[in-house]
Amino acid sequence: MIVILDLSATEEQIRQIEDMLTAQGLRADVSRGEQKIVIGVIGIPDDARAHLVEQFQTLPFVERVIPITYPYKRAARDYRPEGTIVRVGGVRIGEQVKEIAVIAGPCAVENEEQVLATARVVKAAGATLLRGGAYKPRTLPYDFQGLGLEGLKYLAAARAETGLPVVTEVMSPEDVETVCEYADVLQIGTRNMQNFPLLREVGKTRKPVLLKRGFAATVDEWLKAVEYILRGGNEQVILCERGIRGFDDAYTRNVLDLNVVPVLRRLTHLPIAIDPSHGTGRWYLVPIMAKAAIAVGADALMVEVHPEPARALSDAAQSLTPARFAEMMEELRPVAEAVGRCIRETS
Repeated sequence: MIVILDLSATEEQIRQIEDMLTAQGLRADVSRGEQKIVIGVIGIPDDARAHLVEQFQTLPFVERVIPITYPYKRAARDYRPEGTIVRVGGVRIGEQVKEIAVIAGPCAVENEEQVLATARVVKAAGATLLRGGAYKPRTLPYDFQGLGLEGLKYLAAARAETGLPVVTEVMSPEDVETVCEYADVLQIGTRNMQNFPLLREVGKTRKPVLLKRGFAATVDEWLKAVEYILRGGNEQVILCERGIRGFDDAYTRNVLDLNVVPVLRRLTHLPIAIDPSHGTGRWYLVPIMAKAAIAVGADALMVEVHPEPARALSDAAQSLTPARFAEMMEELRPVAEAVGRCIRETS
């Protein structure tokens, strides 16, 4: 259940509701949005729900009371009907934001020059954030595993030069503190979507989190996973669709589920990103599916770019060259304009 107050509600009135809940053995989760104050009520027995609705509706400063039947309370759309805006430095990501965020960069950080060169070209083409993997979860232990701390330092150097905030993956709870020192957004990859100790740890931080959908996860499982982060107090979360496992891998790496954008828009208040690179696995499909993602309402795109894809240490087949990325960005602008959004102009 959530209790909605307008911004004119006083601290004394908020405490009155908290005291009422505490007296009944319940807990209040207060969230102050841009337009409303939302109090989530935690721990309500089913047989007490109707009584509580009536009780709160008698208070003159309560705008409305909404019972929530979804198992994911904080992620549910009703918890914040106006939508959440995630802030990363000067970048804002969310359905209310006109500019679509474009997160671009190499799959893996290979060396300092590679990261710096990529950061320069993607910023020049209009990207708003830089992506790059310092820690790489690989299916095969013999594949390139990333540079770790050294890679994080290269990403930080690229941010210092270009001003692009950094998005990078964290794989274990023990690494969260270190990655937070260098990154602006903590990415949780598809293999770790249900790594619950990791989700709890990033929930303790106040760094924005990009949570990718597991490649075999349902939407319900995905939203239940994000609840771990939100429950920890970190409400700055972006949901990223990166494709789910299909049966025809001869032509595409995954099935890019664009249905999920309007579905999530109904179910949750969180911003939605699409990763057409992992979703297709083929560079020539990336611009096409990026346009489709914008058309169905995505708030952000995540695209892999490498100075020389043929020499990339991971995901070469799905990486765009700088020239192809710049061309794609030009093609995205009229699509974004057609749906009332925009892509950052070239620098």
